[in-house]
Amino acid sequence: MSFLKRLFGGGETPATPPADDASSAAEEAARERELLLAEAHRLDDDLIQRQLRYSDRSWTPPPQGGERRADDEEAQAEG
Repeated sequence: MSFLKRLFGGGETPATPPADDASSAAEEAARERELLLAEAHRLDDDLIQRQLRYSDRSWTPPPQGGERRADDEEAQAEG
């Protein structure tokens, strides 16, 4: 709604004071702490911790395909 008011010139929006660097840095640091704490709570399960710890040793299927193709023998016979 405020976008439309500004677009059509209706309603004055109060000017916000410019934020100083110290307060913005403090707010950003607080936000980072919140995010890290939320991530720690989310990963608080033992199973998840184990999965993350051993993820580099997990089994991955062999890559599919490769360099060789089904018609390689036919192309060599013709060429």
